[in-house]
Amino acid sequence: MNADSWIFIAVVLVMFTALVSRRVSPAVGVVGALMALFLIGVIDSDQALQGFSNRAPVTIACMYVVAGAIDRTGALTPIVRSLTGARSTAAGLARVIGVSGIISSIVANTPVVAMLINPLVGWSGRQRISPSKVLIPLSYATLFGGMITLIGTSTNLVGSGVVSSLGEEPFGLLEPAKLGLPIAALGLVMVVVLGPRLLPDRGGRIDENVERPFTVSLVVEPGGALDDATVQGGGLRNLPGVFLVGLEREGELTAPVHPEHALRGGDQLTFAGQVDQVVELERTAGLKLDGHKHLMALEDGEHSWFEAVIGASSSLIGSTIKAVGFRGRYQAAVVALHRSGEAVEGRLGDVRLQVGDSLLLVADSQFRSRWKDRSDFLLIASRSEPPPTASKRAPLALLVMAMVAVLPLLGVTDVLRSAVLGAAATVVLGLLTPRQARDSVDLSVIVLIAAAIGVGAAAESTGVATTIADGLVSALGWAGTWGVALGVVLATLTLTELVTNAAAVAIVVPIAMRVAEDSGADPRLFALGATLAASASFLTPIGYQTNTMVYGPGRYRFADYLRLGVPLTLMIVVALPLMMANGWSL
Repeated sequence: MNADSWIFIAVVLVMFTALVSRRVSPAVGVVGALMALFLIGVIDSDQALQGFSNRAPVTIACMYVVAGAIDRTGALTPIVRSLTGARSTAAGLARVIGVSGIISSIVANTPVVAMLINPLVGWSGRQRISPSKVLIPLSYATLFGGMITLIGTSTNLVGSGVVSSLGEEPFGLLEPAKLGLPIAALGLVMVVVLGPRLLPDRGGRIDENVERPFTVSLVVEPGGALDDATVQGGGLRNLPGVFLVGLEREGELTAPVHPEHALRGGDQLTFAGQVDQVVELERTAGLKLDGHKHLMALEDGEHSWFEAVIGASSSLIGSTIKAVGFRGRYQAAVVALHRSGEAVEGRLGDVRLQVGDSLLLVADSQFRSRWKDRSDFLLIASRSEPPPTASKRAPLALLVMAMVAVLPLLGVTDVLRSAVLGAAATVVLGLLTPRQARDSVDLSVIVLIAAAIGVGAAAESTGVATTIADGLVSALGWAGTWGVALGVVLATLTLTELVTNAAAVAIVVPIAMRVAEDSGADPRLFALGATLAASASFLTPIGYQTNTMVYGPGRYRFADYLRLGVPLTLMIVVALPLMMANGWSL
């Protein structure tokens, strides 16, 4: 290997270390690696930017817009309600797993999981089972469903983009089904049969893990100890188990209340907490019980309870609630924090946030609409709003989605043009405003994918892909083509759990194609096998975003994913290399 090869390996190792340690977001890590390779001179400007001109990021961005229209119009709501209407637990779970897998083959799995979490939690309560028995199976079902078509998951589109960048034709719409359909069929059966038996009972959701907070209204005494004091200075900040969620002055409500907000005599303060704790506030000097309001649930019509899950691309990772100025930044108060199956105790403001953390919030009723399309939170679930209903435009959204899927299937146009047409149609038909269409696109993911394709191209141009491929053939060639196919699958599975599926695909696909050429196999089939393996993220809550979405609501612990994930991963390890090596496909 030459000097560029060693530099590439060193840069990628630094990138992997940063991503595994969660010191940086995936987008920052991969873009940083690409910039380093360019600045050092390992790749030129054309190679560095080739991912940004690739069809995959553009296609994925357009699919985000189409999925946004599905989500905002509530087009899946009737399906969601019918799925959770079954009275039998076994039949209901089979229906949810099967249909959600089918839907996720043409609709991005993120909105499918987001729409089904709350109904499934309610259904599991009626069935007297824990949500932990059904939410991981939901996530895994959508991962299997995404393996069937090119547009089923962004991972397939990234793999197609890498193949295209290497001079091959991009994958066709149904080409992933060659290997993906038998894998998905077997996987869905395993999820239905093994899920309820292997997954633990973790009890209820996050807001059942702490008692439903109650509120008490107290008045600042004119001329008392708190008159003209700030919230912080008056000792009303960081109270044990009690949160100041609102201040009313002369009919105007302030919520949440900033720590430096000055108090005045006559201000009405609303605190939330457990009953025994909020009652103790009456003994605070300078406060008196409001004679007109008593203990009550927080149901003022203006504020709601929300659960927000921290995703892998959130800027909040590694920061504390206090350091980011959470109340001022998001206009929301954190009442409880859930991590790894347990409620975090102590001063929440000093806890450093991690991927998968679930925050129970009190905020105004518009909180979800403001933040649901941003990368700060992977999932925002309302805890006090009525169930969504499908709007009158829902059929139009479904029609656009069908058009995106059918036009390439009929050979009228390719997937890229179909996706662009679908995204444009959502705005022209009024399903989304231009701003909503823009907000539907997760730019951090798009940048990550474009940069990952560039890093993958660097693996090819520096000769690292060829060197690794030769090494795999030499080390595993004794087992024949099956041995090298197994090596490709194992490498992809490892990388996708440690870093991101986009980075794994971008780096492994060039290697897989070289391995196939050296061993006399079909390079395209090997590239497809590596791409599907990158979607098989069943071992951790951080390997794929839908796994992270169900982490908090299911009150899971990190190791819970292994219970069902290990059997599914073993199935992938056995079945996928056999099909790749023997050239078998549908």
